Amino acid sequence: MEVIFLLIPLALILLAVIIGLYLWSIKSGQFDDLEGPAHEILMDDDEPMEKREDYSRRS
Repeated sequence: MEVIFLLIPLALILLAVIIGLYLWSIKSGQFDDLEGPAHEILMDDDEPMEKREDYSRRS
């Protein structure tokens, strides 16, 4: 029974920390654009890799 007096405040502190971290992540913009990085993977480059290598050798 004495353990409950330790676990309940510990659980409340942990809950407050989790809520604080969640609010911080919202405020710092972590959830602003969830689809952008996923779409960037699918975008193809306009020039093939061979042409880009030729340009880098000339420089």
